Amino acid sequence: MSACTPTRHDRASRRTRPSPRRPPRLRPRIAGADVSASITVFLIAVPMALGLSLAVGAPLEAGLVAAAVGGIVAGLFGGAPLQVSGPSAGLTVVTAELIQIYGWRTTCAITIGAGLLQILLGTLRVARNALAVSPAIVHGTLAGIGVAIALAQLHIMLGGSPQSSFVANALALPGQLAVIGGAAPLIGALTVAVVLLWPRLPGRAGRTARRVPAALASVVIATAVAAVAAPGLARVDLPSWRSHAFPELPHGPVLALATAVFTVMLVAGLESLLAAVAVDRLAADRAGEPVKPPSPAIGSATAVPPQRSDLDRELRGQGVANTLSGLLGGLPVAGGVVRGSANVRAGATGRASSVLHGIWVLLAAALLVTVFEWIPLAALAALVMVVGVQMVSFAHIRNVHRHREFPVYAATVAGVIGFGALTGVALGVAVAVVVSLRRLGRTKITVSEQDGRHVVIVRGQLTFLSVPRLTRALGQLPPGADATVELDGSFMDHAAYEAIQTWRGARIAQGGSVAFTGRSGDSIVLAGRSDGGVDLPGRPGDATSAPTAAAPHSCCRPWTPWRNHHCHDRPTEPTHGTHTTSTSTSTSTSTSTSTSTSTSSLTEAVIATPGSAPDTTRPEGTHRLRSGLSSFQRNTAPLVRDELARLASEGQSPSQLFITCADSRLVTSMITASGPGDLFTVRNVGNLVPPPDALPTGTPPTDAPATHTAPATSGDDSVAAAIEYAVEVLRVESITVCGHSGCGAMQALLRGEPETGPDTPRTPLWRWLRHGLPSLERMASRRHSWARISGRLPADEVEQLCLTNVVQQLEHLRAHEAVARRLAGGTLQLHGMYFHVGEAQAYLLTEGAGSGTGHDEVFDRVGTEEPEPATTRPATGPTGQPATCDTARPATCTTA
Repeated sequence: MSACTPTRHDRASRRTRPSPRRPPRLRPRIAGADVSASITVFLIAVPMALGLSLAVGAPLEAGLVAAAVGGIVAGLFGGAPLQVSGPSAGLTVVTAELIQIYGWRTTCAITIGAGLLQILLGTLRVARNALAVSPAIVHGTLAGIGVAIALAQLHIMLGGSPQSSFVANALALPGQLAVIGGAAPLIGALTVAVVLLWPRLPGRAGRTARRVPAALASVVIATAVAAVAAPGLARVDLPSWRSHAFPELPHGPVLALATAVFTVMLVAGLESLLAAVAVDRLAADRAGEPVKPPSPAIGSATAVPPQRSDLDRELRGQGVANTLSGLLGGLPVAGGVVRGSANVRAGATGRASSVLHGIWVLLAAALLVTVFEWIPLAALAALVMVVGVQMVSFAHIRNVHRHREFPVYAATVAGVIGFGALTGVALGVAVAVVVSLRRLGRTKITVSEQDGRHVVIVRGQLTFLSVPRLTRALGQLPPGADATVELDGSFMDHAAYEAIQTWRGARIAQGGSVAFTGRSGDSIVLAGRSDGGVDLPGRPGDATSAPTAAAPHSCCRPWTPWRNHHCHDRPTEPTHGTHTTSTSTSTSTSTSTSTSTSTSSLTEAVIATPGSAPDTTRPEGTHRLRSGLSSFQRNTAPLVRDELARLASEGQSPSQLFITCADSRLVTSMITASGPGDLFTVRNVGNLVPPPDALPTGTPPTDAPATHTAPATSGDDSVAAAIEYAVEVLRVESITVCGHSGCGAMQALLRGEPETGPDTPRTPLWRWLRHGLPSLERMASRRHSWARISGRLPADEVEQLCLTNVVQQLEHLRAHEAVARRLAGGTLQLHGMYFHVGEAQAYLLTEGAGSGTGHDEVFDRVGTEEPEPATTRPATGPTGQPATCDTARPATCTTA
């Protein structure tokens, strides 16, 4: 229960209170936004559809058919409302190869088969499994296809014709460059220049011009220039729809046709699913919400962004679209990041935008044939070439290199370029398997002697591949000598476990002792899992070893004991020496999160910390308090002792006053990345700031019955005294009022004060909560605008009041004399902040509202940008200023 929740209430009867307006609609009418977004996407999709048809050698109208079907059908039946489907650049190489081998009409039949297979896989709900493919393979596939597209279209832009393969295009390029001439290269170069420079147009005129998509602007400008300067240039030739080609029964080897169907399904499906996830991320960023897995969420509805993609439904929708596109003689369909991102940025809020875009394409294909025939082929080729180059993302290359998967990426690219998409994917998977096996077998084993005790250090995972080297290293130890084995990894398979246990048994029989420790030196107990493996306590921060639930000590950081407070809540059994190793198969207790195991086998590898068992007669709360204090003295105090000693001698000089709620879920030092001496914090129920003229808490209102009279006190002066001390004595530079989601005080205000009898005085809680009534009145008043979160509306009435309360308490704060004087002098700043607990996301009130210079009550989402490097220690906290380190005092380091 929230710390702000009132201790008593009565839902049946409520005292009269201001009635707030109805909460804002969570899904307001957005027809206008969808219409404008659909036009934007339509202007991008038409030149792209014509260019991709030209690139694969298909009839030009096939691209328009795919764009219309993808928009309407996938938009209606797909599971990604904001994704826009159509002809895919990722399928260009595959489709071009199929057309050369089987012809256009058989390729349409293959598209139908791929669509049916997508429907089947979507029905079997395997879409999520498709995302398990290594990102290096996916990005490598797209990059290889992009390179092949760019090289083929370069030939068309130079006035020639593309060859049948990447290798042939590469070999023919020198000859093409030798005979370059005519207007086609100039028109192509003009198109490329406009596409690249259009988004960077400066000034107010540039901002206005950028509303037109770069793809459309480049094609329009190139068409206009070609019409004047090169009227004889080759242009688009759209044949009559009466001669449009439809599919026929496929002819050819069954195995080859099945492979073609599978290839189209795989590439189109993967591209669509990855594009859906990317569009979700863009939509969440636009709405100021955290990115969550693209699946039906588990938990509170208010914590999950709306319209999260259903990947299985999306795969089925893509299958229906491909089936219908093939039947109508169109190109294969897939979701695209280019169209989807343009749709999100244009303000679309639902699937209506995609459907309308398909309708506009359909109308254009019927009514604008004459206009399309003015477009130069060189302009379309240049546009598609730019798209192909952009498919090679240097950000993705850096990412896979950082994760040591560049060999997988390079192998996939080479395979796609040299042998085709499906072969490239298979080659990438094979290299990924080899790399994984190499990492499993790449275990470093060293033997040394320390203080008369032989130490064997094992770095990495222990699998059967490492057993020969492990047994050789263990065999080097003298018989009967004491030995310590330090295991620095996260997994040990059954073969390694048996080898170590056999060696240990022989060692003890010879009179020696054996101890197993982790990297930090803590004793560990080796225990086999039910599947034959053993989980080891992983090294914190190592990308190749992750801490598990069975190893809580490995993830308890000194500065964050709260993160694993359950580590200290379990009773422990005394151990008998730091080097004792237990292999019991009955029961075992330790300081792990599980205190017992099955009688048949030990199911976890646990960490045993020496020490005595806690006093079980002491209450649980007392034990938790003592455990937490002991953890601080053991882990944190050594790190902060010097800094606290300095603060004790020099006195405190915080830069900020932080007024927030007493809710236990709000950890101010954590969310502001602050340390000792940074914040002067005032916490109370509801983060309220009583105005200076507020009655004392014990004084009844003028209309209250005499029975409510209580001795007058000045309890409200507690907050005022803290404000005065912080402003006048500590001379803080800023004051922040921080509210949070799910505040119990705001819920209590919305419910109203419980009805009390004539002889029942107001409770202390309700005498305090009366300072929140102005916030309730402000939300109900029509003289004030609604406080809101940038990018989305408040989730419900409670969140609306939480936001409004922050704004109202800032007004109370400005009424205090000391604050007003410092504000007038320009030496103090006020900030409003809202923290969404479930999303771990902070929002800051815009500067106008926070400083009293405006009425724009909008809370902007705080991003994750990196702080600027510095060598001094500026103020840290909710003002968005980065936290850095004082190089002279490393203990004061904080991270933003």
